[in-house]
Amino acid sequence: MDDTAQKARPLYTAGHLPSYFRLIRTNARYRRYWLSGCISQIGDWFNYIAIFVLLNQLTGSGKAVSWFLIAKHLSPAVFGPAAGVIADRYSRKVVMISCDLLRVVLVLGYLLVQSTEQVWLVYLIAFTQEAVWTFYNPARQASLPNLCSKEELGIANGLSGASWSVMLAAGAALGGLFTAILGWQAAIVADSVSFLLSAAVMATVALPHREENTQKGGFSLGRITGWDDLREGFCYVQGQPKIAVLLLVKSGWALAGGILVMLAVFGEQVFAVGGQGGRSGILFAMRGLGAAIGPILAWRLFGEGSAAMQRAIGWAFFLAASAYILFSQAPNILWAAIWVCCSHAGGSVQWVFSTTLIHRRVEDRFRGRVFSAEMALLTLVMSLSIWITGLAMDMGTSPRRIVLMLALLYLLPGIGWTLLTTKRQT
Repeated sequence: MDDTAQKARPLYTAGHLPSYFRLIRTNARYRRYWLSGCISQIGDWFNYIAIFVLLNQLTGSGKAVSWFLIAKHLSPAVFGPAAGVIADRYSRKVVMISCDLLRVVLVLGYLLVQSTEQVWLVYLIAFTQEAVWTFYNPARQASLPNLCSKEELGIANGLSGASWSVMLAAGAALGGLFTAILGWQAAIVADSVSFLLSAAVMATVALPHREENTQKGGFSLGRITGWDDLREGFCYVQGQPKIAVLLLVKSGWALAGGILVMLAVFGEQVFAVGGQGGRSGILFAMRGLGAAIGPILAWRLFGEGSAAMQRAIGWAFFLAASAYILFSQAPNILWAAIWVCCSHAGGSVQWVFSTTLIHRRVEDRFRGRVFSAEMALLTLVMSLSIWITGLAMDMGTSPRRIVLMLALLYLLPGIGWTLLTTKRQT
C-alpha cells in the first residue's frame, strides 16, 4: 500500500522544496537557462544599489531616484509591442544572447557620470538599458515551456521566481557591501561582466526548434513592419477572456509601484543613523527573501490547481496592503525589514502564479506577444505610480504618509480580483 501511494504521488509538486532541486538535477536545458538568468539578475541588483548610491551622492533627492525608476519602466511600454513580435518571429535564443551582449557595453556608460550636471545621462542610459531588456524578457519568458514538460512547468516557474528573489536578496546585500567597500563604479563593472557570463551560458542552451510563424498573404507592409503579427496577437487575447484578465494581475500590483522608490528613501533617509544612509540594501534584500518564500507557502496553503492559484492571487493583494500599512509605521529598520518581507511574499505570489497560468493557457506562437503586452501595461502603470510618488515627495508629503497611501491602493485590485474569481466559480 505504501508502494502504491509512492507511485501515485506526483514527481513535481510546487509546494515542496525537494522538487526544485530535482528539476535542476534532471533537466540540463532548464538548468543552464536558469543559471544564465541568475547570473544576469545578481548583476542587475549590483546596478540598482550602485545607482541609488550615485544619485544620493550627487543630488540627495528622492525625486532623482523616481526619475531613474521611471526611465527604467517606460521602455517596455514604448517598445513592448515590437519586442513581442520579435520574440514570436525570430530565434528566441539569438534574441537573448544579443541583448546580453549589448548590455555588456551599455551599462559601462554609467561610469561617465561625474557631476550633478550629468545626472541626465543616468536617465538616458537607464532608458536604453531597459529598452534592450524589453526585447530580452518576452523571449526568455516565452522559452520556458519549450524547455520543460507540462508536469515540470509549475515547479519551473516557482524556481525561476524563487531564484530571482534569492538573487535580489543576495545581489542587494552584496551590492551594498561591494559598493561600500569598492565604490559604485566597481559595482557597475561587475554588472557588465555578469551580462557577458549570462550570454556565454545561454549559448550552451539547446532550445527546441520552433515552427516558423509564417504569415499568410506573402509580402506586405504590415508583414514587414510586424503590424500584422501585432494585430493577430491582439485578436488572440481579445478572444481569450481568461488570458486577458491575467494580463492585469501584475498591473494591479504596479498601482503601488512607487513603493520601490520609498524603499530607497526609507533606507537612505528615514532610517539613516547619524546622517549616514546605506540601508536600502537591507530592505531590498528582505524584499527578495519574501518573494522567494511566498509562492512555496501559497502552493502549500491553497494548492496547485488553476482555481487555487486564482484564489491565492486575491489573498496576496490583501497581504501586501496589510504589510505595507505596518511598514509605514515601523519604528526602526528591523520592523521595516520584516514587513517588507511579508509584503513581497504576497507580491511574488501574484507574479509567479499569474505567469504560470499564462504559460499553461497561451499557445507557443503567441507567447512572446502576450508577455510583452503584459509587461508594457505593467511598466506603464508602474511609471505613473512612481511619477506620482515623486510629486508627493516634492510637495513635502512625509515618506510614511506616502507609503500608507500606496499600501491602500493594493486593496482596489484585491477586491476586484476576488469579486471576479468568486463570480466565475458560482
